[in-house]
Amino acid sequence: MLAKAGDRIVVDSQKVGQPAREGDILEVIEATYGPHYRVRWDDGHESDLRPAGGSARTFPRVVARKAKAGAAATDRRN
Repeated sequence: MLAKAGDRIVVDSQKVGQPAREGDILEVIEATYGPHYRVRWDDGHESDLRPAGGSARTFPRVVARKAKAGAAATDRRN
């Protein structure tokens, strides 16, 4: 997973029926065992995350902003 500060990250839930967690990557921390991320989650708290393969998706900052703007525009129209 190639991500950089400012990108969005979505981590799928490990439990059926639980929503995915979403947040902003604040920092990419390089280590000998691979990068991990300092993330500010949408609920406001921060944590370090080293996602297992296939458990998370990242989206570039520009795409995430456009997606949010599109969702907000749709909400205003309804």
